[in-house]
Amino acid sequence: MKRLLLALVPIGLIVTVLAPRTRGDEWNKRTTLTVNEAIQVPGAVLPAGTYVVKLLDSPSDRHIVQIFNAEENEVITTILAIPNYRLKPTGDTVFTFWETPPGNPRALRAWFYPGDNFGQEFAYPKVKAAEIAAIAKTEVPAVDAVKPAELAIAPIEKVEPPPAATVPAPLEIAQFPTVPKLEPTTELPKTASPYPLVGLAGVLSLIAFAVIRTVRAS
Repeated sequence: MKRLLLALVPIGLIVTVLAPRTRGDEWNKRTTLTVNEAIQVPGAVLPAGTYVVKLLDSPSDRHIVQIFNAEENEVITTILAIPNYRLKPTGDTVFTFWETPPGNPRALRAWFYPGDNFGQEFAYPKVKAAEIAAIAKTEVPAVDAVKPAELAIAPIEKVEPPPAATVPAPLEIAQFPTVPKLEPTTELPKTASPYPLVGLAGVLSLIAFAVIRTVRAS
C-alpha cells in the first residue's frame, strides 16, 4: 500500500491518497482520498476528511465514478466522466482541480490512476459547469443526469465560457474643412467715391468765374 502526498493541487489544499495495487483495485481503480479542506465534486461538497474513489462496476463502456465515505458503506455521489488523456503516465495518483470563484471550495476536475495514460474528467451539472467555465475560460463537461441508470445513457455536453465583453468602437468625430486664415493687407481700403470731389471743383470754378466777371464789369 502506497501513501502519496501530491503537490499538483491548488495552494493550501493538501491531498493524500492511498492507491493499493491489488488485482481487484486494478479493475475498479480503488483509491483512498484524504483532503484537509472541503472540495466540490459533481453533485456534492465533500468536507475535509477521507473518502474512497473507484469506478462503478458497469457492463457499459461509459466512465462512471463513485465516491464513498471512508467505510465504503455509503455512496456519496455517482459521477459521469469522460477520458482525459495525458502524454506521460506516472507512478503516482494525480487529482487536478478547476479554478473556482473566491470563497468557493475547489472543484475536482480529473483523476489519474498510477500507470494510466488516461484519467477520468468529471462532468458537472450544467449550472455548475457554466459557473466553472466562466472562471476557467474554457469548456467544461456537463450532464443533467445523476442516477447510475440515467448516467449510462445520458449525453455529455460541453459548456462554453461566455464570450468576452467587446469594447465598443470609438465614436467617429465629424471632420470639417479648415477655414483659411486671412492675411493682413498693407493698403488702406478706399472708403469714399471720387464723384463728390468732382462736383465741388465744378462749383468752385463757377464761383471764380462769377467773381472775375464782376470785377471786369466794374
